[in-house]
Amino acid sequence: MAEIKSHEFERFLEKTSGLYKTYVIYGPDRGLVSERASAIAQKSGVAQDDPFALLKLDISDLQGDPGRLVDEVNSIGLFGGAKLIWLRNAMNEKPLLDALQVIAEDAPAANILIVEAGDLKKGSGLRKIAEPAKSVAIIPCYADDGRALNALIDAELLGEGLQIDPAARQRLLELLGGDRLASRNEVRKLALYCRGQSVVTEENVDEIIGDASGVSADEAVDAILSGDLPGLQRAVQKILISKTPVFLVLQSCLRQFQLLDLMKAEMDDKRQQAGQVMMTLGRHIHFKRKPIVEKALRTWSAPALARETERLQAAVLLSRQRQSVEPSIAFQTLMATAIQSGR
Repeated sequence: MAEIKSHEFERFLEKTSGLYKTYVIYGPDRGLVSERASAIAQKSGVAQDDPFALLKLDISDLQGDPGRLVDEVNSIGLFGGAKLIWLRNAMNEKPLLDALQVIAEDAPAANILIVEAGDLKKGSGLRKIAEPAKSVAIIPCYADDGRALNALIDAELLGEGLQIDPAARQRLLELLGGDRLASRNEVRKLALYCRGQSVVTEENVDEIIGDASGVSADEAVDAILSGDLPGLQRAVQKILISKTPVFLVLQSCLRQFQLLDLMKAEMDDKRQQAGQVMMTLGRHIHFKRKPIVEKALRTWSAPALARETERLQAAVLLSRQRQSVEPSIAFQTLMATAIQSGR
């Protein structure tokens, strides 16, 4: 097994990624999974605009045709050269597990396989097959920590010749996280907004990113946690009137559910009550919102929180990929989460 830790990825990409033909990229940060899959695809040398050399598949494409993935990986390109097969939205589906078992035992000579998967738990089927295989590179993708976010901020702002003052950096770190692709896009938006300046200030951050973290976004998230559909519609209407992107509310909702997921795990591990974990992990939550969050901790189960968090992450990624329909994706996802909360 070759497991590539987060801090090792850039070196791996430059130095040794070409030694492998099969890559399994997984984790709760769908944006980071997608970004690293794209980086490997670019590094592969396969033309990204050549439909005869690049084949993109969804996991649903394997249903009813379980042998397709093995056939594609072992097929010969129409005009010679390596082919890249890029499979997305995988988890532990049987057609994939059966195919990967064959591919791991008999590594393809020329063709390349990239598998984008969700948050695979330790011992799950896909990991049990991929991790022992010497021919497979395993790349877990977890939410960015402070060091990774700081590096992302510096890299994106440096491209525009910008520096950022300490207060602005701290404010920006509070608003980012949870999804690499979403974070990168928000920092790029900030850099574009501040083009022509030399230093990004806290006021700049609040002007271009901070709007959705204010009262309207909190109202929307609280309505979702309470299962209050009319309240959510009123909050979203305020946001639309203020011309704040609905995507930022979706991002706020994701951060809230990630926190709930973390708090629920703490409750289960240490056998604590909701009020106890609110005094530690929830101490920074505004006092007016604490009863709503505490009630959500009591009513949501850990598996349900994990599923909802994953669905929100997928929606964040989809809204970034299809920005023309971003408001529809965000609003429908927020409504669905509110309905689920009401249940």
